[in-house]
Amino acid sequence: MTKTVATTWGAVSARRLERQFLAKSARTGTPVAEVAGAMLGAHAQVLSAAELSLGLRADGATRADVRAALWPAGAPGAPPSLVKTHGPRGTVHLLPARDLAMWCGALPAVPSGAASADPGVRLDEARAEQVVAAIAEALDGAFLTVDELGEEVVARTGPWAGDLVMPAFQTMWPRWRQVLHRAGQCGALSFGPNRGRKVTYTRPPHFTPLPPEEALRLLVRRYLHAYGPATPQHFARWLAAPTGWARALYDGLAAAGEIEEVRFEGAPAWVVAGDTVFPDGAGRDDLLRGVRLLPYFDAYVIAAQPRELLFPGAAYRRALAGGQAGNFPVLLVDGVVAGVWHQRRRGRLTTVTVEPLGRLTARQERELSARVERVGEVLEARAELVVGEVGVGAHA
Repeated sequence: MTKTVATTWGAVSARRLERQFLAKSARTGTPVAEVAGAMLGAHAQVLSAAELSLGLRADGATRADVRAALWPAGAPGAPPSLVKTHGPRGTVHLLPARDLAMWCGALPAVPSGAASADPGVRLDEARAEQVVAAIAEALDGAFLTVDELGEEVVARTGPWAGDLVMPAFQTMWPRWRQVLHRAGQCGALSFGPNRGRKVTYTRPPHFTPLPPEEALRLLVRRYLHAYGPATPQHFARWLAAPTGWARALYDGLAAAGEIEEVRFEGAPAWVVAGDTVFPDGAGRDDLLRGVRLLPYFDAYVIAAQPRELLFPGAAYRRALAGGQAGNFPVLLVDGVVAGVWHQRRRGRLTTVTVEPLGRLTARQERELSARVERVGEVLEARAELVVGEVGVGAHA
């Protein structure tokens, strides 16, 4: 019988940091889409946070590189290498265009929770599919604001799609907007460049989604490569999916020999079959060592588990909002959260306030200064460092 591999938090963290381009940045010239693929997408509800997530992982990259990948300014019709759309958990992400076949095959197959809207508000399945098809047709080759898109959807479906039935931000939204994220997850919609202060939508390059079962199997393997070892519960939490469904998915992959069990800090967890080599000794320490800054909702702090080991001691209380990761930008020291930070832009100057939870060594202070300077480079600004209390709340 083959002996089960045992590993530790330090070894796992070192491997994750290396695979996330956090132990060593991607070489100059590496496409930002390649970095986004390694992360399994960059959370982009706030675009500047996604720009930092990618730029801080790639030597020389700036927000201009991210925007050029999203909306190429070269030859007319040039396809994007990055797509801003609704990804895991229904939230806005930057995803590599080449990965859309996987994402748009897998995400629609993830079971959703119980519907919360009143039956008189909800779209039934037939009408939801009709709206998604109308969105795809309206956005093909076009860039439309949400109001313009709404007019096109109503014209292609019927007045019922425009009924103002959804309470939202002290107003009412039309019925069709409840499937906006679904349209993104199945490839009918993505974000275009802003038109002034208004968001626009377009349709991503045409592709054929993978069959759902194949897409889900690939997604689990990609997730475990980036963030494993991980349990079905970890995967379910990352994807906002039912735990029982995730457990059955893992069971099927294990039975097929595609994933295997290891012991992670004494408990069972899973990796891609054969992916059981972890750094140790000086190699592990070199990968872990260092000071890093990660922005709001960075993929690493969202996906890396167990969360109590990533956020040890005081960090769990200071850097998590009710146990939810991502609401504060975080300072990593030697692979664990050791503080929070915030940046405030005024013209060409961005002031980065860092609140360490412990005393930094002289070497770590020098590293922190360099990291703050790099934040400024990514955002195309001059950055100044202030070490002190971060006075703003979560997700400020």
